[in-house]
Amino acid sequence: MTAEEFVEELTASVQHTIQELGARSLAGELGPDVTIAALLHVALKNELEASEEAALWMTRERDVEVKLALARQCGDEAKHYKLIAERLAKMGVDVGKIDPIAQGYSPLFDYLASLETTVERVAAGQFTREALAQVRNDVFADHCAASGDEETARLYREIIGPDEVHHHALGRRLLLRLAQTPDDQAKARAASVRTLELAGEAQEAARVKKGICRAPGC
Repeated sequence: MTAEEFVEELTASVQHTIQELGARSLAGELGPDVTIAALLHVALKNELEASEEAALWMTRERDVEVKLALARQCGDEAKHYKLIAERLAKMGVDVGKIDPIAQGYSPLFDYLASLETTVERVAAGQFTREALAQVRNDVFADHCAASGDEETARLYREIIGPDEVHHHALGRRLLLRLAQTPDDQAKARAASVRTLELAGEAQEAARVKKGICRAPGC
C-alpha cells in the first residue's frame, strides 16, 4: 500500500485502541489516596521519560528533520515537567524531594530506547504515544475541572495538550515520508502495536495495585 494508505490505516487502528484505553481510565475507581497531586506525581515521571527518550533518540538519528523534531519534543516535555512541578509546589508539595525515577524506568521507556530504526521511533513515539497522551490528558483535565481544580485543567488544556497535538501531527507527517516500503510499514505497525500494549499493561497494573486512573500522559 502507499504511505498515505498505510498512515490512514494505522491512524484508525491507533485511535480505536487509545479510545478504549481512555474509556477504561475514565471508568476506573480512584483509590482513596489518589489525589490530583498524586496524579501529577505520575505525570512528572511520564514527562521526564518522554524528554529523555527524545534526547536519546536525537543523538542516534542521522535524519536531520527527525533530529530537529526530537529536539523540539525534548524541550517541550522538559517544559511540561517544569510547569507540573510548579503546579505541585503551589499545592504545597516539596518538589525537591521528588525523584520521578526512584523506582527505575518504565517497561515502555526500555522498549522505546531499544528501537533502532527511524521509522520505528517515529511510529512508536511521536505518532502513537503522543496520540495516547492527548486522550489521557483530556480525561485528566476533565477530572481536574470536575474536582474544582481549574488551574491544573487549564495547564493541560491550554499548554500541554496543544504541544502533544503538535507532536502527533509531526509524527504523522514524518511517517508519510518514512513508511514507503512494506518492510518499513511492518516495522512501524509492530512498534505502534507494542507501544500501546505496554501502555495498556502499565495502566491496568496501576489501577489494580494503586487505584490510579484518570492519570495524564506525557
